[in-house]
Amino acid sequence: MLIAKNVYLHFADQALDGMSAILRTLGDELANKRPDLPGANSPYAIVTHCLGVLNFWAGGLVAGREVVRDREAEFTASGPVEELVSRVEAAKLQFHEDVTTADPSAPLRKEPHPAYQDTPAGLTQGGALQHVYEELAQHHGQLEVTRDLLTANG
Repeated sequence: MLIAKNVYLHFADQALDGMSAILRTLGDELANKRPDLPGANSPYAIVTHCLGVLNFWAGGLVAGREVVRDREAEFTASGPVEELVSRVEAAKLQFHEDVTTADPSAPLRKEPHPAYQDTPAGLTQGGALQHVYEELAQHHGQLEVTRDLLTANG
């Protein structure tokens, strides 16, 4: 890993904490609403997808845990904000453990899905963790824009 694990986790935590703050600002109604754009996702769905990413990539491929993921269901998820924020906090704790035990230069502990076998993220544990951060940063920004769209007229 090119940066210390604690520094990596600091940046990942910032993205996850920012997502939780946005959810709390929006509240249950707006967090479960989709902006009026083709293919847009609700804030709740975006964060649920990020938890799926953490579990699949860090939990399954890096830590080697058995992971069952319904990626499509992540994008239709809805529910109370505080429940999701609690899930984010639990996922952060597990993610810290997964990163702490990771060997960035080692191969993945599980075979990736065939769609990911030829990607750089699929080659090493460090590559998978970099992909996790990529997804967290990307979706944190998406969530900020989504929040702005949902609150622009209210």
